[in-house]
Amino acid sequence: MDNLRNDLNDVVSRVRKFTSSVLEGQPIRLYDAASTYLTSGGKKLRPFMVIKSCEMFSGREEKALPAAAAVELIHNFSLIHDDIMDNDDMRHGVSTVHKKYGLPIALIAGDILFSKAFQVLSLHSKNIGHDDTIIAEMNRILSTACVRVCEGQGLDIQMASSNKIPTVDEYLNMIQKKTASLFEVSCALGVLSSAQPLAVNVNNLSKFGRFTGIAFQLIDDLIGVTGDPKLTGKAVGNDIREGKKTYPILLALENADTNKREKIMKVFGFKGANRDYVEDAVYAISSLNIEEEVRRTAHDNMIKAFESIKTYAETSAKNALVSSAKFIVERSL
Repeated sequence: MDNLRNDLNDVVSRVRKFTSSVLEGQPIRLYDAASTYLTSGGKKLRPFMVIKSCEMFSGREEKALPAAAAVELIHNFSLIHDDIMDNDDMRHGVSTVHKKYGLPIALIAGDILFSKAFQVLSLHSKNIGHDDTIIAEMNRILSTACVRVCEGQGLDIQMASSNKIPTVDEYLNMIQKKTASLFEVSCALGVLSSAQPLAVNVNNLSKFGRFTGIAFQLIDDLIGVTGDPKLTGKAVGNDIREGKKTYPILLALENADTNKREKIMKVFGFKGANRDYVEDAVYAISSLNIEEEVRRTAHDNMIKAFESIKTYAETSAKNALVSSAKFIVERSL
């Protein structure tokens, strides 16, 4: 994993430098707001996957930088809008954009990030030699991914505002759109930036990204319920208190007996819940072996991801993608 971290840090540093160079303009306050999350933590796995998917098919990093930057800009756009919808105060240890700069600037900052993503993908890809057919396809699949992310967010809001507890399948459909779509398009854009932008390669790497993205969200959900507060920076059982209908909570409610279900529901959606009650709810979920089930489902998706690229030769780029998927499934933060 140390090799992965070093490689990830190196790639992310160069992507960040490129992204910062294109995210400049007037008024400065707007661009400062839009740049807030670029340097404030986060795993930056999506742009890393763009670069490694490109290198896997004999592409050079510089050919994939516009696509990696575009994905990172779209992701940051979605984070700003997520924080507005959730009215969150902090992200990655810094004030959220709307709290620091105010709601009007935050909204425009999100808009500029979204717009810049397509500007970068079009103009810079042209400047480094990608032909118009490839650039048109890049824009097509990125815009489609953005639509799916918005649809997923809409489903998430619908689930959150409803008194109905969604089924596990409904939830998995939502995260495939909201979260996995950006992982999927990251890998696809990487292939299209490469020397071998064949449809079969795009399709296979898209599957790799999709299943890896699902695994990523499942583990994120697990950390939100059972994660160590010293690592996550969040209170114990945070997602239960917030009333988030995430995969481990849905599994627990499906499998709990009456007593355990009551303990969970006593805390679910009650932000001011007594700490003892919260710990009882977390223990009730843990006693149902939910962590093992969530990690097993995440692992199953990781195996599907591996299956989609198993026919390709072993290269350092392929190994980096495999290692990133393993990191996603095994992490505790």
